[in-house]
Amino acid sequence: MGKKKVLFVLPTLTAGGAERVFSFVAQNINSDSFDASLLITGLSKDAAYKIENVPTYFLEKQRVLFAAFGLFKHLLKHKPKIVLSSIGHLNTVMGLISVFFPKTTFIIREASVVSVMNNVHKGKKSFSLSSKLRSVLAGISYKMVDKVICQSKDMSIDFITSFKMNPKKVTVINNPITNIYPVKKEHFNTPVKFITIGRLSKEKGHLRILKALKELDFDFNYTIIGSGPYKDIIFNTISDYKLNEKVTYIPYTNEVSRHLCEHDMFLQGSYVEGFPNTVLESCFVGTPVLAFNVPGGTKEIIQHEKNGYLVNNEKDYLKYLKYTNKLTPESIRASVESKFSSKVILDQYEELFK
Repeated sequence: MGKKKVLFVLPTLTAGGAERVFSFVAQNINSDSFDASLLITGLSKDAAYKIENVPTYFLEKQRVLFAAFGLFKHLLKHKPKIVLSSIGHLNTVMGLISVFFPKTTFIIREASVVSVMNNVHKGKKSFSLSSKLRSVLAGISYKMVDKVICQSKDMSIDFITSFKMNPKKVTVINNPITNIYPVKKEHFNTPVKFITIGRLSKEKGHLRILKALKELDFDFNYTIIGSGPYKDIIFNTISDYKLNEKVTYIPYTNEVSRHLCEHDMFLQGSYVEGFPNTVLESCFVGTPVLAFNVPGGTKEIIQHEKNGYLVNNEKDYLKYLKYTNKLTPESIRASVESKFSSKVILDQYEELFK
C-alpha cells in the first residue's frame, strides 16, 4: 500500500499559531506513511517559517478568494488523498471546493471559539457588515467537509453548537510543543519582569492587564511583544496610566523562548483563546502563566498553582501578580511536557489521517 498524499493548505506562512503548527506537522509526520506538501495561497515573500524536505507551493494571491481557481487547479493536478486547511475564510472555500473532489478527504482545523469571538467584536463595523454572509457560507461549507479538528474541548462544543454539526465529525487535537528549549534556571529579577506575547487585538485583553499593573505597589517591567490593530489604544492607555517607563515594546521576535526565559511571569488577559501556543511555550521553558479562566484552550494547559494561576476576576488577577516566586521551572515544564509533546500530537494527526 502506497503513501497517502496529504496536502496542508494555509492563507500565509507568516508568524502565527496555525502557520507554526501546520509547518511543523507537515515536516515531521511519518514520511514512510504520508507524502506531505504545503500549499500557501498568499505571498512567498511573507513567509516566516523555513520549510525543509516538504514541497511548498505559493499561489501569490493577496486574498483567499482570488486564489480559489488556483486551489482548484492544484487539486486537479496533484490529486491529494487528504486535504487539511486552517483559518476560517480558507476553510469556507475548501468546503465549497470539496464538492468537486468526492474521492478526496477534506479536513478543516478551527482556530477560534466562534460565538465568543463574535461577542467580543460585536459592534465593530467592519466585522458586522460581512459577518452574516460569512457565517451563512461557513455553515453551508462546513457541513460538506469530512472532519473538523478543534484545538480545545470548549472550541469543539462551541463549533458543534454554532454550526449544528454532527459531533462525530468533530475531533479535538491540541497544539504540540514545537520548540525544544532548555528549561530556565531558577532566578528572580529585580525589578520583577512580566511579559505578554501575542496579537494586539481587543480579545487579547491587554487593557485589563494594564489596569491591574497600575495598581502594583512594587517596581516591575512589562514587556509587550506583538503587533495588531489595537496598538494605539494600548499605548494610549499606557500613557494614561503613566506606565511608559515600565513598558518595553518589541513588535516582532523569532526568539520567543529566550524572551520567556528572561521573565518571571507570562501575563495573559484574553477574553477567549483557541489554543494559546505562547502559554504552552512559557510553561515548557519554566515560566509560570497568569491568565483569566475564559473559553478556549488556556484551562487545558494551566493547572492552578502548579504551572501558573487561573483566575475568574480582576481582583484575583491583581492578587496573583504578586506570586512571582512560588513555582519551580522544572515542575512547570513537567506539567505540560508529556501531555503536549510533539510525539503525542503527531500520533493523533497520523491516526486521524489513517
